[in-house]
Amino acid sequence: MATSMERFIHTFKHKSAAVIGMIHLKALPGTPLNNHGVKEIIDIACNEARIYKEAGVDGVMVENMHDLPYLHTNQVGPEITATMAIICSEVKRVFQPGPVGVQVLAGANKHAMAIANAANLQFIRAEGFVFSHVADEGLMNACAGELLRYRKQIGAENVMVFTDIKKKHSAHAITEDVNIIETAKAAELFLSNGVIITGTSTGQPASVKQVKSVLDSVHVPVLIGSGVTMENLDSFKAAQGLIIGSYFKRDGKWTNDIDADKLKRFMEKVTAIRTNPIKATYIM
Repeated sequence: MATSMERFIHTFKHKSAAVIGMIHLKALPGTPLNNHGVKEIIDIACNEARIYKEAGVDGVMVENMHDLPYLHTNQVGPEITATMAIICSEVKRVFQPGPVGVQVLAGANKHAMAIANAANLQFIRAEGFVFSHVADEGLMNACAGELLRYRKQIGAENVMVFTDIKKKHSAHAITEDVNIIETAKAAELFLSNGVIITGTSTGQPASVKQVKSVLDSVHVPVLIGSGVTMENLDSFKAAQGLIIGSYFKRDGKWTNDIDADKLKRFMEKVTAIRTNPIKATYIM
């Protein structure tokens, strides 16, 4: 059986700095900010997938970011799961043969797994995989055992689970005696296919010191989940994956459209790094 690292490299075709572009869906049916029909939401998402594909991005991830305020885990309704499955299937068709993933906010990890299985996606992003934390939506408890059993039950073992640790928009006082290295090791023990490190909020960079410590401590892929920019790319390029949303948008705001020129320049720098690899520089 292939290791998580081998699966990651096979899927994204790179050992480090694989770029995953975010597709932030317009608000879905039934949510407070919804003012687009499903077909229009699909068209917008597929257009973003085309822009990412043309720029040479290594993968994309679909997320219901505009569904504010988010519901907590199992409170997310079937209309969200059904709509996202259709959208993800269309995005997959546009972006193929590249990998596509999904995250369902907030913490609706089984919903994401069901969508990934139905739409033949390669990965999901899961919140609250190990330990507990207090998120905007309330207390999030560990879900690894339940989620991976569900993956087994529906025959979705080909879907990788990338898991947030000490995630953004959350308070971690209840686990302040468990550092990020111990959290990462716990996620690895509980069969995470990759751990995600973030800053404190959307668009805020992760701690470079923490990234280095986790890279040195686990044998699963390490992904950066927020705040990667052209300016700090050198500090994070040793990570296996770079999940980027806000920076690729106009004015660096996740609510705006993709800035194709900025995206192109970023990918040109990534290509240059891959062509002339040097040891990553960590700024402590």
